Amino acid sequence: MQETSLHRLSRRDVFKWFAAAAVAMSAEEGVFAVGSGVPNPAGRGYGTDPDLTRDYKPGDIWPLTFDAPQRAAAAVLCDLIFPEDHLGPSASSLGVPAFIDEWISAPYPVQSADRPVVVEGLVWLDAEAGRRFKRGFAALDEDQRRAICDDICDLAKASPEHKKAARFFSKFRSLCAGGYFSTPPGWKAIGYVGNTPSATFDGPPPEALKKVGVEQTVG
Repeated sequence: MQETSLHRLSRRDVFKWFAAAAVAMSAEEGVFAVGSGVPNPAGRGYGTDPDLTRDYKPGDIWPLTFDAPQRAAAAVLCDLIFPEDHLGPSASSLGVPAFIDEWISAPYPVQSADRPVVVEGLVWLDAEAGRRFKRGFAALDEDQRRAICDDICDLAKASPEHKKAARFFSKFRSLCAGGYFSTPPGWKAIGYVGNTPSATFDGPPPEALKKVGVEQTVG
C-alpha cells in the first residue's frame, strides 16, 4: 500500500465529512462492546469556539486510534469495498481510511460505540489472515483477502463462528460508504449533482411525471 493512499485529512475536511457522513450512514448493530480492551477516546471534542486562525493537524483535537497495521488493514479493506473502477477512484485515494480513523477517535457517544467494533474487527482480520495465510491482512493478495471477506460480508449467511466478524464488516462497510459518498467523486459515482445552479427550470422530466402519475400544468 503506497503511503499516498494513507494520507491524513485536514481539519476542515473532517468538519465537512462528519456532517455529511452522519446523514449518509445508517446505524448498524455493534458487536465488540466498549470495555473490551479498547480505550475510550481521550479528546474533549470540538467545542463551540474553534480558533479559526489556527492550522489544526490530525491528532490536535483528539488522539487518533489506528496504529500502522490497523491503518494498512483499513486501507486495503476500504479498497476492496470501493476499488478504483469506471465509476470512480479507490476509497483509500480519497482518504476514506483516514476519515474512519477520525470518526472512531471522536469522543462522542456514536463514535465511541463504533470505536471498539472497528478496532477489534481489524485486529481479527490480521489474526485470521495470519491463521490462514501466515501473513497480515494488508500483505495478502486480493484473492486471499476476498477469501476472508467472503466469509463475513453477509451477516445473514455468515457461519456462527463468523457472526461477530460479519457485524464488524457491516459496520466498517457502512462507515466506508458514508465517507466515500461524502466526497465529490462519490457524488459523481451515484449521479448526485446537489444544488447545481440553473438559468432556467423546465420542470420535472416526463419520465418522472409519468412514474408518479401526474402531468405538468405550469408553463
